[in-house]
Amino acid sequence: MNRRRPPRPASAEELLTTLQQLTSRARREVELHQAQVELAEALQREMLPSALPSLPGLQTAARYTPAQSGLDIGGDWYDGFLLPDGALAFAIGDVQGHDVEAAAFMGQVRIAMRALAVTAADPGEVVRRTNDLLLTVDSGLLATCTFVRLDPRTRVLQSARAGHVGAVWATVDGQAGVTEDEGGLPLGIQSGEDYPVTTRRLTTGGAFVLLTDGVIEGPSYPIDEGLDAVVRLVRSRAGDSADELADAILRAAERTGHEDDAAVLVLRHESFPGVP
Repeated sequence: MNRRRPPRPASAEELLTTLQQLTSRARREVELHQAQVELAEALQREMLPSALPSLPGLQTAARYTPAQSGLDIGGDWYDGFLLPDGALAFAIGDVQGHDVEAAAFMGQVRIAMRALAVTAADPGEVVRRTNDLLLTVDSGLLATCTFVRLDPRTRVLQSARAGHVGAVWATVDGQAGVTEDEGGLPLGIQSGEDYPVTTRRLTTGGAFVLLTDGVIEGPSYPIDEGLDAVVRLVRSRAGDSADELADAILRAAERTGHEDDAAVLVLRHESFPGVP
């Protein structure tokens, strides 16, 4: 009958060596994760605009908060810039994932839209051409977005969206609601997709709020409820500036318990000279 020998107790030196190896491995993993976080944060800082364009009578404000999981960075984005004809362009979107690849893809979307908007006839063409261009990159990632063009002379606002959540609008007399514009598929799914353009007018004293689903959706908080909450908030704060309204929306978003990125972009009209 064979008897199994009891295991030999490890010596203090062997235990110390094993502990050193585990500590060294853990340190390398922490350093690698920290390097990935720093890279993603650097990409995020470079890709989000330092300031939004504005004109007399138009207030603009944007806010972004990172995700509470993954690398805490990289998914949501916003942009705003001046077009050659004097119009203003604004965009907001949500890229699949929260890592370095998502941050890089977000940068590709933003740069593509900026470049294509210079010659595109309308927001629908901007989104369509961006989608077709991104499909040639073949990253395997998807993105939703809404692109807006605002003519400051007439206050005509044209928009097109790719699988993105609706925007919230409000008027100075306390009316508010969610846009129900027709849209197309998210970017990166199908080439040749069509993105219809919706035209509206930014009314005197009115607001137009673009947001991502991190603002309105949580683990047990449906999107519809979140949108309704933003509508009520915007309706009740008709006198707020764009900055005050953006801050209030993000504070209210905390109650959803969201773990995703959250971005909000507010256009608030006061009055344009010479335009009733």
